[in-house]
Amino acid sequence: MKVWITKYALIRGIYEIEAKVCKSVNSQMIQEVGGQYSMYYHNDEWHETKKEAVAYAESMRDKKIASLKKKIKNLKELKFS
Repeated sequence: MKVWITKYALIRGIYEIEAKVCKSVNSQMIQEVGGQYSMYYHNDEWHETKKEAVAYAESMRDKKIASLKKKIKNLKELKFS
């Protein structure tokens, strides 16, 4: 089956692979087919449609931006004596 990977979306972007469901381990886990290494992805790291993958990656980006804004605010408020 064709899936879209978002595990590294903020670093590498979204990419498409051929995969199979790992029924013996967990039905929410997939294994990459035909890759050089055996790569496994859990349920929130892969999506069955590109639209789902893009929506998830956008939410990842928004959460990261909020986290960075909070860190910047804390750094600005930091006082050295």
